[in-house]
Amino acid sequence: MSAEDNKRLVRRFYEEIDKGNLDAMDELVAENYVDHNPPPFPGLAEGREGLKQSFKIFWKATPGHHDIEDQIAEGDKVVTRLTSYGQHEGDLPGAPKTGNDLKMTSITIHRIANGKLVEKWSEKDMINFLQQIGVMPRMPQHG
Repeated sequence: MSAEDNKRLVRRFYEEIDKGNLDAMDELVAENYVDHNPPPFPGLAEGREGLKQSFKIFWKATPGHHDIEDQIAEGDKVVTRLTSYGQHEGDLPGAPKTGNDLKMTSITIHRIANGKLVEKWSEKDMINFLQQIGVMPRMPQHG
């Protein structure tokens, strides 16, 4: 696949997540998918099934969408800088619903093989996210 094909695959991955279409993961993600930064939810399966379980938890508790800000592709990898938006409408493990609006930035690298996502590395603004869902106190602003 070309770099543009790989970027299209990653964009489609986020589009399907935004629609709540977890069935599309069977087409887009390899069965033995490795998430090097999985969410800290207990009891998730390995591979693609664990990814689907994780997204199901997030989709129910924090429905929203992703805006892709930048994408860079080279070889078998795609780097995506994105902003995720949602609302904390349901309970997450260890975080009862707050109703808060959510916004989180991240930079994610996907590796692609045989037309499917096979690996992911991600850096996310987790401190801000944990503050937004009420798990971590916000720091006072000094001006």
